[in-house]
Amino acid sequence: VGLFVDFFVRLFTQLKFRVVQSSVEECTEKGCLALSLLELLGFNLTFVFLASLLVLIQPVAAGSGIPEIKCYLNGVKVPGVVRLRTVVCKAIGVLFSVAGDSFCSKTTPVLDSSMLLCSGLHFQSISLRKIQFNFPYFRSDRDKRDFVSAGAAAGVAAAFGAPIGGTLFSLEEGSSFWNQGLTWKVLFCSMAATFTLNFFRSGIQFGSWGSFQLPGLLNFGEFKCSESDKKCHLWTAVDLGFFILMGIVGGLLGATFNCLNKRLAKYRMRNVHPKPKLVRVLESLLLSLTTTVVVFVASMVLGECRQMSSTSHSGNDTLRLQGMSEDVNSSIKTFFCPNETYNDMATLFFNPQESAILQLFHQDGTFSPVTLSLFFLLYFLLSCWTYGISVPSGLFVPSLLCGAAFGRLVANLLKSYLGLDHIYSGTFALIGAAAFLGGVVRMTISLTVILIESTNEITYGLPIMITLMVAKWTGDFFNKGIYDIHVNLRGVPLLEWETEVEMDKLRASDIMEPNLTYVYPHTRIQSLVSILRTTVHHAFPVVTENRGNEREFMKGNQLISNNIKFKKSSILTRAGEQRKRSQSMKSYPSSELRNMCDEHIATEEPPEKEDLLQQMLERRYTPYPNLYPDQSPSEEWTMEERFRPLTFHGLILRSQLVTLLVRRVCYSESQSSASQPRLSHAEMSEDYPRYPDIHDLDLTLLNPRMIVDVTPYMNPSPFAVSPNTHVSQVFNLFRTMGLRHLPVVNAVGEIVGIITRHNLTHEFLQARLRQHYQTI
Repeated sequence: VGLFVDFFVRLFTQLKFRVVQSSVEECTEKGCLALSLLELLGFNLTFVFLASLLVLIQPVAAGSGIPEIKCYLNGVKVPGVVRLRTVVCKAIGVLFSVAGDSFCSKTTPVLDSSMLLCSGLHFQSISLRKIQFNFPYFRSDRDKRDFVSAGAAAGVAAAFGAPIGGTLFSLEEGSSFWNQGLTWKVLFCSMAATFTLNFFRSGIQFGSWGSFQLPGLLNFGEFKCSESDKKCHLWTAVDLGFFILMGIVGGLLGATFNCLNKRLAKYRMRNVHPKPKLVRVLESLLLSLTTTVVVFVASMVLGECRQMSSTSHSGNDTLRLQGMSEDVNSSIKTFFCPNETYNDMATLFFNPQESAILQLFHQDGTFSPVTLSLFFLLYFLLSCWTYGISVPSGLFVPSLLCGAAFGRLVANLLKSYLGLDHIYSGTFALIGAAAFLGGVVRMTISLTVILIESTNEITYGLPIMITLMVAKWTGDFFNKGIYDIHVNLRGVPLLEWETEVEMDKLRASDIMEPNLTYVYPHTRIQSLVSILRTTVHHAFPVVTENRGNEREFMKGNQLISNNIKFKKSSILTRAGEQRKRSQSMKSYPSSELRNMCDEHIATEEPPEKEDLLQQMLERRYTPYPNLYPDQSPSEEWTMEERFRPLTFHGLILRSQLVTLLVRRVCYSESQSSASQPRLSHAEMSEDYPRYPDIHDLDLTLLNPRMIVDVTPYMNPSPFAVSPNTHVSQVFNLFRTMGLRHLPVVNAVGEIVGIITRHNLTHEFLQARLRQHYQTI
């Protein structure tokens, strides 16, 4: 995917720039620059229009895709995010977006496409329904998440030539559920992606197959002082103070960027998204028109014509890397300037973003402070407007370019006004890029390693790490990272890494949902259909009621009798386990414990007329209203009906219930439950990951009075917590185990509520904590 995107982006941009450059050079003499502007507008508007059309086909292909993938890896299924159509639309759309001079990145959609392709390794595509693979492996949500995590790492590794940084990116920014076995798999995937791209790019560009000279799509080049300048150092201990200040400023700029972009996103949600989809295309075209005019006019009016001194060609030994010197020097633009001079503003605007970054990293003395200030301001505003429009786009490269201009501006000011001639401008440009990008996305560990691997300079580790940490701390004081902001705007219940300390004042009973929708071990089809069609829950507790007159209910009703017998058998199993534990306690070598058990047995009164089972079943509750298992939960229930004691037996998923109904797994009331057909695990998961919808079920093929025995298919031992469990323990269990439902069960085995991820979001916990303080 990276090779495909890189090849066509280079092809389109080179074609456009050659046509525009020849037109500008010709029209500069003839005075027809308006015609050159129209040609540039024609190219850019066409490319952006095609990118917008692809987003109309698959709306989830818009943007960078990182917020959606972050939600997916956090445990939230975003519709259409891992479909083949999304991969195709995003991979092709980003070609037109970048070629249309939109201030967006080709690296982030490459990352996204890698994740989407890896998620398709279950070999089942809804877009290619006729192609069927009998592949039994990787058929679970856990395997799919692992492959998406590997795809995230592979995408970063291919984009920046940073396999270790890609692995850390997947761990820090993406995956919520990690294990030791996944580490080496993700690292191997990252290495394979890096060297595969390197092999083909080096062979195509240099003709030397197997030389491995181009490790990633974005190559920062080699940072090296001139051999003739003995006073030059890449950085010194004194420079760390400036780097810390740049980190603070980068955090402030990143917070400002995120705040402005959040306001724009809210405006789009209120005024653009509710309108017809054509309005989104018009916004993209308006942005392309504005960007093109601003770039053209700024290069013509605000750019400075500077002499091509020897410093620009041979005085800088920084570029003594094979092929690097020609690439940087050949990207100097002479637009609107006489012979032997070049336009510094056009050199930044009329080059691909990667070439402009190399200019800022490695060209010495080619940009004036005024040009860098204006370029930074214009690029900052246009990039902020661009992120969020309806085209495939990324944010990494624009943030690096904007930050690199900021860093070069700082270096120029230090040299001009403080006389610090020993500083290396490329280092300050790199630190500025790290500071601004860190202030926007709030990444620390992975971004540090990515930049170290991209520059191939381990000595940059300390300054980059310090700068990123300071930028993150400064930005976090004002708002969240850009990806978290867009996740929150979508209303996705994203779980953080941990809860705040004060949340331990809450218990599971304070945050659980007590109003349950449940099923019985044996339930009629009409009740199951009613529950599935009137709710959107993905799992249901399997329960039985506790009654004081169960023997009378068992007479004359086979359905109720089956449910009560199942409850008795489960209670007998628990009674046997308790009896074994009691025997083990009596045989314990401690005399104190043995005496305690003996005293407990001695004080226990023997039963008179009732057997042990009946004592355990009848817990002397007051009589509750009768609810037959063929009745679905009703909103008209009284409080007493809604919160009756319910013995918890397990959880069953919506997909399992629908599969049982589709395959007509049931029995009649006149038959025994043993006559019900049995499905294997392969048959139950045959439709994964796209199970049938209950609303598509043909009810005429089902007898509503038939009974379904769900006990062979439910999970009899799901994770559960006590009502008195601290919220921090609930949160850690829910997040680390990748749960979607967590029953709350009391000491006697009765379910009193259920916890989902909505009950663990920061906003929900804050609201419950305020209620807790009000009741104290």
